[in-house]
Amino acid sequence: MSDFEDYRDRFADVEMVRHDGILQVTLHTDGGSLKWSERAHRELPLAFRRIATDPGNRVVILTGKGADFLTEMAFEKRNTTPQGWDRVAHEGRHMLFDLLDIEVPVIAAVNGPATEHAELALLSDIVLAAESATFADHQHVVAGVVPGDGVHLVWPWLLGMNRARYFLLTGQTLDARQALELGLVAEVLPAERLLDRAWELARQLAGNTTLTLRYTRACLTMLIRRELQFGLAHGLALESLAAVDARSFPATQP
Repeated sequence: MSDFEDYRDRFADVEMVRHDGILQVTLHTDGGSLKWSERAHRELPLAFRRIATDPGNRVVILTGKGADFLTEMAFEKRNTTPQGWDRVAHEGRHMLFDLLDIEVPVIAAVNGPATEHAELALLSDIVLAAESATFADHQHVVAGVVPGDGVHLVWPWLLGMNRARYFLLTGQTLDARQALELGLVAEVLPAERLLDRAWELARQLAGNTTLTLRYTRACLTMLIRRELQFGLAHGLALESLAAVDARSFPATQP
């Protein structure tokens, strides 16, 4: 079991505060909006695991700092070897499964554009979005990368198969109102109201018994976990193979 005081300040890209069993997890890079880096890729699975094994957490709020939720890739180097991609695949699997292993309700408060790994927010039980939020997948097909790290499963669930394939293949950006109409988010709010609403819902949920909270989360993630178990590792393998192959071609190769 984890103890909050042991991990609350452990992660450079994850800020945590907890009151009355409600844990707010704020993603950031050096106090600003999170830039998706090797460090973030490594830290998030570990943070989710510690949160999941802390019985003091009764509801979790996931949000971002600054104007964006997550929009920029900032990898220090490119993986070119099977060993490098094995590490990426290992972290990628654990990122989603450890997130789903959190045994209490998770509320996402999407504070701005989420154009990289928006699935981290959209896998939450309740998704709230600021009016400035947008949703896209700009780190895969439109960047020359196979979308195998879970987005190939999450987006078809959320959008339907044909709409999701268009979305992934073209890099389409959906604004907050479109996301609401398509069922990606539950509420769209002014930015200044976003976290207040998340905490309001969290306090409402926290009024339930511990077993109600835990077992409701288990019920609501059961099918998601099954599908990820079926297709996540295969998708990551395909993404890795294509990425290693692409390194053997000139930069101008289409």
